[in-house]
Amino acid sequence: MPQLSRSDWYDLARDTNWNFRYVSEEEVFPEELSGTGRVPAEAWLKWDEPYKITYREYVHNQVTKDTTTYSLKNAVGRSKLFDQLDPGWKSVIVAHYGAIAMPEYLASIGEARMGRFGRSAAWRNTATFGVLDEVRHGQIQTFFPYGLLDKEPRGDWALKAFHTNNWIILAVRYLFDDMFVANDALSIALQLTFTLETGFTNLQFLGMAADAIDVGDLEFGSLISSIQTDEARHAQQGEPTIKVLIDNGQKEYGQFLIDHMFWRSWRIFALLTGLSMDYYTPLESRRMSFKEFIEDWVVKQFADQFRDYGLDFPWYWDEFIKELTWYHHAIHLGVWYYRPTVWWNPDAGVSEAERLWLEEKYPGWNRVFGRHWDVITENVRKGDIAATLPETLPITCNLCQLPIVRAAGVLVGAHTDATPPTHVHNGRKYVFCSEPCKWIFTQRPDRFAGHQSLIDRVLSGEISPPDLGAVLQYFGLSPEEQGRDADDYAWARNGTKG
Repeated sequence: MPQLSRSDWYDLARDTNWNFRYVSEEEVFPEELSGTGRVPAEAWLKWDEPYKITYREYVHNQVTKDTTTYSLKNAVGRSKLFDQLDPGWKSVIVAHYGAIAMPEYLASIGEARMGRFGRSAAWRNTATFGVLDEVRHGQIQTFFPYGLLDKEPRGDWALKAFHTNNWIILAVRYLFDDMFVANDALSIALQLTFTLETGFTNLQFLGMAADAIDVGDLEFGSLISSIQTDEARHAQQGEPTIKVLIDNGQKEYGQFLIDHMFWRSWRIFALLTGLSMDYYTPLESRRMSFKEFIEDWVVKQFADQFRDYGLDFPWYWDEFIKELTWYHHAIHLGVWYYRPTVWWNPDAGVSEAERLWLEEKYPGWNRVFGRHWDVITENVRKGDIAATLPETLPITCNLCQLPIVRAAGVLVGAHTDATPPTHVHNGRKYVFCSEPCKWIFTQRPDRFAGHQSLIDRVLSGEISPPDLGAVLQYFGLSPEEQGRDADDYAWARNGTKG
C-alpha cells in the first residue's frame, strides 16, 4: 500500500461495512443513540465527507501544529508579553478558557457517539478523527492557561469552572450537555458540526485569532489558529448528513434540529463573543463590530448553506437579525453589573472614544444604553461603587439559563415586548427570554423541564440565604477570584481607558 496513491485505496480502507450475523441492525445501531432510523440503511452508504484524510496524514499534520504552537508558547512564556496586554483582552482569555476548555472535552463524547453509532462507515471514520481533535482541544486549552497561573491565577478556571454552579457555567453546561452528551449521532452531526462549528465557532476562532495577533497576544493567537484548522475539517460531518436526510424526505426533521440549535448557539455566542469583540478588545484592534462580523460571516454563510441544501431560514430569522443590534449590549450591561459573580474582570468598554465607536456602529446606542452608563459613571465619580453592584439576582430564562433582558427602547427597528413569554407544563409556569426559547422548550418539554435555573436553586433553598454572599460562595468564587472592573474605573474618572 505505501507504493499506491491514496486514491487507489482510500475508499476501501475507510468504508468497511459488513452484514451482521449474530445481532440485528437495530441492536448494533439503537435509535436512541444513533437517530438514523428515519432513513433506510442503504441510503447512508451515500454519506461522503468532502475533506478526506488518512491516519498517517492526520498524525503528521497534528504533530506539525503542536510542535509550532508549543514552541511559540515556550518562547512567549519567558517574555513579558502577557503583562503588557490590555486588561480587557486578558479578560477575553480568562473568560474563554473557563467557558470553553471543558466543553472541548465534552465534544469528544459527541464525536465518539458518531464514531460508534453513525450509520455510515465513512462517517464513523471521520468522527474518529473528530474524537482525537476534541481531546487535543481540551488538553491544549487546559495546559496553556496553566502556564499563566503565576501571572493570572484565575487561569485555573479552565479546569475549575465546569465543576462549579456559576451562572455562566449553568448556561454553557446546559447547552453542551444537550448538544453533546444527551444526544444521538444524527442530532450531533447537525447540531454540533453543521450548526455550532460551521456556523459559529469555526468563524469565531478565525476572528479571535486575528484579534489576538492585532493586540500582540501571539500565544493565544497561535493556539486558536491550531484549533480552528481542526474545526474546519471535522465540521464537515454535518453537510453529508443533512444531504442524506433531505434526499430521503426528512428535510423537516433536519430543519427542526438546526433551528433548535442555531438559536441556542446564538445565545451563548452573543454572550462570549459579543462582549469580547465590542467591549473587551482594545479599540484600536477592533477590525469590525460584532454585528458586522455576524452579518458578514454567519448570516451570509448560512444563507449560502441554506440555499445549497434546500433548507429554509429558521422561522425566527427576523428576530435574530433584530437582536444583532441590542441583545449582547444588554447582556454586557448585566455581566458588568454582576461582575463579582464571574471569574474574569469585565471591561466596561465605555470610555468617551469607545462610546463614539459604539454609537457609530449601533446608531441609537447612547440613547438606549448610554443613559444607563451615564448613571453608573456618575456613581463611580462620586465614589459610590456600592451603587454599581447587585443586591438581588436576575430572573433567568428556563431554557437558555441566561438573564431575561429587554432592549430598553428601540435600536434600528428592534422592538421587544416588556413581558417575557411564559408556558405552563405539568402545572408549573416557565419563563423565557424570547419566543424561540419558549418554542424550543415546548417542542420537547420533558427534555428541559427538570433543569434547575439559578432562581429555582434559590427558591428550593439550595442557595441560602438568598443574598449575594451566599451566591458567591455557591458559585465557588473566593474574594480573590471575583470579577472587578478591568480598568479600575479609569474610563469613568477621566473618560479614557486605564
